[in-house]
Amino acid sequence: MQSRTMLLAGAFITSMFLFSHCNEQAATTATVTNGGYESQVKWGEHLLRTGGCGDCHTPKKMTPMGPVDDSTLMLSGHPSQYPLPDIDRTILESKGMFASQTLTFWMGPWGVSFAANLTPDSTGTLSWTEEQFMTALREGYSKGIKNNRRLLPPMPVEATRNFTDDEIKAMFAYIRTIPPIKNVVPQPLPPASAPPPPPAK
Repeated sequence: MQSRTMLLAGAFITSMFLFSHCNEQAATTATVTNGGYESQVKWGEHLLRTGGCGDCHTPKKMTPMGPVDDSTLMLSGHPSQYPLPDIDRTILESKGMFASQTLTFWMGPWGVSFAANLTPDSTGTLSWTEEQFMTALREGYSKGIKNNRRLLPPMPVEATRNFTDDEIKAMFAYIRTIPPIKNVVPQPLPPASAPPPPPAK
């Protein structure tokens, strides 16, 4: 009887050890996948915020302390109704760089670029796939489509191409949860000094 009791006790202890070890492995896997955050979405939010995506993709409003994010327009890109300033682009583009008050459009030697709408609206990233998002960040193609134009400054593709697959997937999961905002962002403009396109035949 005593040996049987000891065998049962040993089997119980072994099963508890294996159960607890499996749980530890599952918890570790979840932690790695979520970057130590409680969910993939929370990790994605952290990455977008610390990565500075909102610096250009969220319009700013002016306060006594300077420009701050307009939380009602989070990640919606350059406001379509915001006009270009009346300045001499030729001189500016040849001498330096200019940013709008909203920090959503930039002028420089490349012309004029506008921050994209990243919200899950039909005018934003609603139709994007995870693979397109990865291609945009890694290879710098507009909308993540390789036949499209290259993304323009100040998009930091040299930095974003270093995100891991899991990090990019987390960021994509997060932008799927933010409020959709209808905003058709203008197409980029070529440099003011660029030769005019040939006349249509």
